[in-house]
Amino acid sequence: MIPFKMRLLFFSLCLLSACSVQRTIQKQADHAIFKQSDLNSAHIGISIFDPEKNEYLYNYQADKFFLPASNTKLFTCYAAMKYLGDSIKGLRYYTDPSSGTVWVRPTGDPTLLHPDFRHQPVIDFLRSDTSRVYASVDLPFQTTALGSGWSWNDYQQNYMAERSAFPIYGNLIWIRYKDSTIQWQPSLIKAENASKTDDTESINPRSNLYSFRRKQYENTLLYSSSNTPFRQQQIPFVTSDTLSGKILQSAIKGLKWTNNYSSQFKSIPAPSKEAIRVLHSQHIDSLLRPMMHQSDNFFAEQSLLMVSEELLGVMNDRKVIDTLLKMNFPELTQKPNWVDGSGLSRYNLFTPLHFISLLQKMKAEFSWDRITTILPTGGAGTLNNFYKPLQYKIFAKTGTLSGQVALSGYLVTRKNRKLIFSVLVNNHQTSAVSVRRAVEAFLMNVYRIY
Repeated sequence: MIPFKMRLLFFSLCLLSACSVQRTIQKQADHAIFKQSDLNSAHIGISIFDPEKNEYLYNYQADKFFLPASNTKLFTCYAAMKYLGDSIKGLRYYTDPSSGTVWVRPTGDPTLLHPDFRHQPVIDFLRSDTSRVYASVDLPFQTTALGSGWSWNDYQQNYMAERSAFPIYGNLIWIRYKDSTIQWQPSLIKAENASKTDDTESINPRSNLYSFRRKQYENTLLYSSSNTPFRQQQIPFVTSDTLSGKILQSAIKGLKWTNNYSSQFKSIPAPSKEAIRVLHSQHIDSLLRPMMHQSDNFFAEQSLLMVSEELLGVMNDRKVIDTLLKMNFPELTQKPNWVDGSGLSRYNLFTPLHFISLLQKMKAEFSWDRITTILPTGGAGTLNNFYKPLQYKIFAKTGTLSGQVALSGYLVTRKNRKLIFSVLVNNHQTSAVSVRRAVEAFLMNVYRIY
């Protein structure tokens, strides 16, 4: 048996060591962050956790609530990794044996005809037999096109694409000047001169001296002359299942498509579960990687809706968030105010401890190789201009809104310890780059000393 005095000495040494690490990290935080004049008025929360020792190395206001911006995508990413399987369900369909009609049920898949996804299994399936009639079955879409707490006046910014049950082209108008010609997809969208005085003032397709915007409540592109050469632009369009069907018909010659399903679908017997087929589109990580590397809001929102459709049979962000918190995060004594999938909402509120808990769970349930492929590292994705010396040593998600900066993820230190961290900065009145540089200096020092 170890003598009491030796046990006491050992305990004291451990306590001193822990205090020493905390003081050292505090010193680095003071130097890099807290003593920066630009951040004097900001609200800051920091947590650093060592999962191997199962102990917190440093906490500063870690139990306080902050607006996390796109760090919210970490919770969405976890849900998608856990519940969406290896590949995205691109379509559910059932062939009526009596009429030959193929009843299709959209799943919220955001990759359909998205230019970043060249392989299109759903399109190949629909194109394989255009002699059939394809009828879209209603999917209960129990939310709004734009999220609660979003800046709705940003409706024509590419980061504000509408949510929908049947997305297509990423719910964006893709305008390009290519081969000396202005082109846009979907081509069904009309273009109108913003200062039009007569019908002869149409767009010159071979000129790139234009700027574009969209009428707020309709799918009309407004163009006007510009002195700045135009290359490319993406503008969200107003979504509807009817429009998605028309776009499909314009993309697939001879496709017979109808959205008038209500009376017809009710007149046939409900198919058995075994009769309903699932057509998969893309590998799930091919969606999650750009979602996290590029902080793609649309991919995040649709991922959450696909999880909702998978778990609840409907697309309802509020219901699925409540379900996920109850099913997967019962240990959180302080419940986050989780509102959307992307972090666009200013109603989202999380603590640094929430992200530590989530990242622990992610590390325990998924392979390190998968996590580090999905999350950007130093010098890549949204960390492109940061943490270049820590390439393959840091894997983290950024978050940025006006006055808000966040970074949460994993740090593999010089001594090869895998730490989990979360740094949330709210209400700063300097540039986001200045805040990021301060956080970068702090984490670089943590990397060196631990």
